[in-house]
Amino acid sequence: MAAFTVFALVVTNKSIGQAISGKGYKEYRLGDYSHWLQKRVGDRKNWRVIHGCLKEAKVCGRLEDDIGTKASEFYRKNLSPIQSGCCKPPTYCRFTYVNATYWIIPRSGLSSSNPDCKAWSNEQDKLCYGCNACKGGVLATLESGWKKVVILNAALLAFVIVIYSVGCCAFRNNKSHSHHTHFYRGGDH
Repeated sequence: MAAFTVFALVVTNKSIGQAISGKGYKEYRLGDYSHWLQKRVGDRKNWRVIHGCLKEAKVCGRLEDDIGTKASEFYRKNLSPIQSGCCKPPTYCRFTYVNATYWIIPRSGLSSSNPDCKAWSNEQDKLCYGCNACKGGVLATLESGWKKVVILNAALLAFVIVIYSVGCCAFRNNKSHSHHTHFYRGGDH
């Protein structure tokens, strides 16, 4: 239990979500997470399963209903890490907003050569599910859950140590008390 708690703390301690000026959401990059987590999520087989779950859960399909159709409403919205990474192109790509899940390349072209900009698709079953930003959003969500488990494990571990210590002290006191009582009785006879 202690080993898992330390492992989870080490693995989840690196990440950072980047706040975007004037936006209600953060953006996430795969490189912001530990190499162990990157390797697990970056694995094609694992990502295929995660991607399927994201599509099945319709994480991006609910955005339009939740936000409305105005760009100003969208930019103020506090998106979940998965919505921010998977349902829209990264902000640095400078796509033009049409609706929550439909964005167009500006006439001047893409403003970044980052592969995530080229990976964006307006097809609702693709969107940015192939983006490293989406993987980063999944890791941000996963990490949040793991941190809660780490806190719970640490509290439980502290509780077990305290109970074990109290039990050992009580056992030692009882053993010492028994030994003195037995010795005393032996001296009377």
